[in-house]
Amino acid sequence: MHSVATAVLLVEDDALIASSLQRALVGRGYDVAAVATVADAIAAIDRCPPDLVLLDLGLPDGDGGDVAAHVAARHPAVPVIVLTARSSEVDVVLGLEAGAVDYVVKPFRLAELLARIDAHIRLREAMSDVTPSVSPAEIVVGDVAVHAASRRVLVGGEEVALRPKEFDLLERLARSAGQVVTREQLIDDVWDENWWGSTKTLDVHVNSLRRKLGELPGEPSRLTTIRGVGYRFEQERPRR
Repeated sequence: MHSVATAVLLVEDDALIASSLQRALVGRGYDVAAVATVADAIAAIDRCPPDLVLLDLGLPDGDGGDVAAHVAARHPAVPVIVLTARSSEVDVVLGLEAGAVDYVVKPFRLAELLARIDAHIRLREAMSDVTPSVSPAEIVVGDVAVHAASRRVLVGGEEVALRPKEFDLLERLARSAGQVVTREQLIDDVWDENWWGSTKTLDVHVNSLRRKLGELPGEPSRLTTIRGVGYRFEQERPRR
């Protein structure tokens, strides 16, 4: 149970699933509001941003991915967990790239879903408690400058907009520039040591970072993949 009610917005147009999830979440101590459309979800989020959004993708007036993208752009600190009947890897990747931090494929086990929600809420609370003095003010790796306190990233002097998890991942890799950081360590440090989700989440975020750092597909990357192990942030940008 939560001493202070944590607000969850449930976006689900199936009344049976919505009522079942709402009862389970309220029983766990969450303050739950439920809506059934893209329009109502965006209005509710902008009116009073929740602590977490639980989002169905198949909605009657549009695609739930639009809600995830809106949250990522306007309320980047709010985690979005996607609920979807679409189990293909392409659909999962699209959901994550839209801004979701996790996904659960229907039909799902309620206990697993609740555990994932709890893990993301714990991580959000832990991040809000971190003070800027814990980390160095700036990490410079080649032409990339990562400012921990202001959560800003400059590439060649130009600011690049990153989503929260993208920033956390880049900062973690930058702190170990020149060294390989294992996939398991990145998941533990950037997401949560009790992470339930697929490690595809990590790959999607790395690919997104490469694009936002201005790298084109097929060209040498600052973020080198060490197959079967993890990633290395190169101390100098590789050249062709």
